[in-house]
Amino acid sequence: MRGLLDAVMSVGHGLELPQVLHGIVEAAVTLTDAEYGALGIVGDGQTLSEFLPVGMSEELTARIGRTPCGRGILGELIHNPAPLRLTDLTRHPRSYGFPEHHPPMRTFLGVPVRVRDEVFGNLYLTEKRGGAAFDADDEAVLATLSIAAGVAIDNARMYHESRRRERWLQALGEITRSLLSGTDADAALKLIAERAMEVADADSAVVVGCGDAEAAEAPDGRPGSGPTLSVPLQAGDGARCALLLRRRAGRAPFDETEVKLISGFADQAAIALELAQRRAESEELAVLHDRDRIARDLHDLAIQRLFATGMTLQSATRLIDRPEAAERVGRAVDDLDTTIQIIRSTIFGLRTAGDGRGGGPSLRRGMAEAVQAATRTLGFAPALRIEGPADTDVPAELAEQILAVAAEALSNAARHAAARRVEVMLTVAERATLTVTDDGVGVGSAPRRGGLANMRSRAELHDGRLAVEIPEGGGTRIVWSVPLPD
Repeated sequence: MRGLLDAVMSVGHGLELPQVLHGIVEAAVTLTDAEYGALGIVGDGQTLSEFLPVGMSEELTARIGRTPCGRGILGELIHNPAPLRLTDLTRHPRSYGFPEHHPPMRTFLGVPVRVRDEVFGNLYLTEKRGGAAFDADDEAVLATLSIAAGVAIDNARMYHESRRRERWLQALGEITRSLLSGTDADAALKLIAERAMEVADADSAVVVGCGDAEAAEAPDGRPGSGPTLSVPLQAGDGARCALLLRRRAGRAPFDETEVKLISGFADQAAIALELAQRRAESEELAVLHDRDRIARDLHDLAIQRLFATGMTLQSATRLIDRPEAAERVGRAVDDLDTTIQIIRSTIFGLRTAGDGRGGGPSLRRGMAEAVQAATRTLGFAPALRIEGPADTDVPAELAEQILAVAAEALSNAARHAAARRVEVMLTVAERATLTVTDDGVGVGSAPRRGGLANMRSRAELHDGRLAVEIPEGGGTRIVWSVPLPD
């Protein structure tokens, strides 16, 4: 009786389910003086999903191979969950025999293990030491141990379930933080698959069916042909996805608790995706509002004041007696007009940027960067003017060609023209027309003619043309023009 009490106390102390189950079998073997023992866990009500033996070496277990699935005497307790005591199990009508390399067994004692009135599994004992048969006392001791085992298993399962819930919450928290930090949808779906595979103890995980997004698969997951679980995942953009989890053949299926936890995780992850998308849309809307405010201020304040200043200077030229002074004021007025055109072009860019029609990086920004880069080699800043929907109507491939031609023209002006003034103008209407004008020495040098050949090739590639002109007063004007696609 003392040994039984110690065994009951021992199995009741554990909280990790695998250790609790192993301890139950060891206690049963010790209390009944059996040579072999095992705990068979009933999976779907008809077969054993797991079989935990005690008394056999790992080498012998490996030689035997496949673990029992619940046929023969073992299946008798599955179909009739009541204590079963046999002096010679080989003579029982349901005896199925033993596989190759299995040790001989004759005496047998089995009892069911119930958890909350449901059969969790069965304890199997064979070969009582000394050659004797299991008696009624052994059966009573094992029945008492099975009751304590049911309580211990229930406690361990509740602990395991709470730990699983905690891990799912941690995974969800990581996904939420990642989304709120700006992670894009594809990366977020991949993270969902990775964490779901990890916490659900699956062998592969994949999120599928999310519109244009690529399938997000856990990188370390290996496709399995065993138990499979699919739960819906409503992505933030309204696309209906599915989280698919798989385990290898032979592994335990996803139980009811796991299905609820995984479904809840998928629902919460979908809410996080939705909130992240709404936040991104709100931030984008705030940027657009800010751009509109800046454009309005530039139009209502800067342009009006520049225009008024230009009118004042223009009226003042009539009061200037010296021609050279009047000429300088006139040039200043022209510069103000050019500045007003640049600001208007900037306003247009602010109001059309980010509407998604261009499909590529900002052409306006690229042109400004090309002019800024040329400033270092020219020794002064070229004038830049852009008119029309450059960021919306020019395809990305054509924008690359325009930037390359602008860089080539500016480089030629810096290296070969000896220019003191360079003007760059891009006009976008039915055609994209880039005009680069300098006041240098012309196009006489061979290297400069070579650069023009490159520009002409780029124009012809898009059914366009290149013209080289000499403006009034000297210098060079390069006009590169291509039609815009319909």
